[in-house]
Amino acid sequence: MSNFSPRYGLISLIALIAIWLPIAAFAHGVDESTRAFLQQNTGVQIIPFLYIGAKHMVTGYDHLLFLVGVLFFLYRSRDVLLYVSMFTLGHSITLLFGVISDIEVNAYLIDAIIGLSVVYKGFDNLGGFNRLFGKSPNAKLAVLIFGLFHGFGLATKLQEFQIPDDGLIANLIAFNVGVELGQFTALAFILLMINFWRTHSSFTRFAKNTNCLLMSAGFMLVGLQLTGYFIN
Repeated sequence: MSNFSPRYGLISLIALIAIWLPIAAFAHGVDESTRAFLQQNTGVQIIPFLYIGAKHMVTGYDHLLFLVGVLFFLYRSRDVLLYVSMFTLGHSITLLFGVISDIEVNAYLIDAIIGLSVVYKGFDNLGGFNRLFGKSPNAKLAVLIFGLFHGFGLATKLQEFQIPDDGLIANLIAFNVGVELGQFTALAFILLMINFWRTHSSFTRFAKNTNCLLMSAGFMLVGLQLTGYFIN
């Protein structure tokens, strides 16, 4: 009989993401083929932008870590839908507004704030705010606000390539839809892992370790991005 325990699966997943951070953080998540396409793109390209948006979300370690934290203690489907909708609303607004209005924000600083969003969620899940201040921040509002920063993170990456105005709106909408499709795929995997783990008695016992790992990964991301900001 296999000795596999779901807690090790989830902890291993987070640990692997944390190990991968030093490589991925400096790459800024854009491979050469995607870079070449974005730099040479002209006109409306719905399918490619759908694919790029979905790919970016599925491989976006910072977004995934935050979503793990957000979903960790959500047990009802209604709550999952509400929080995901708040996050989606936030990053959709700033993604579209940031690119269309050509609002330039330093990518390293934005990604450092995204790292802080991971730290915040892990700390909140551990009850840190309640212990220090007697109450936690409004969770829904926090998810919306950090969603805005996550959207600016996506916008800054697209702005690096100076996408032509020809077909820009359609391409941005396609990219955003792709992000949502990628998010849905990632959420399905994350929820399966967490829900499977919840059926075991080890869930409560090892929740502390998992959220400590989330905080560690978030701090690592903040440090790496601030390092990138000061040396570039």
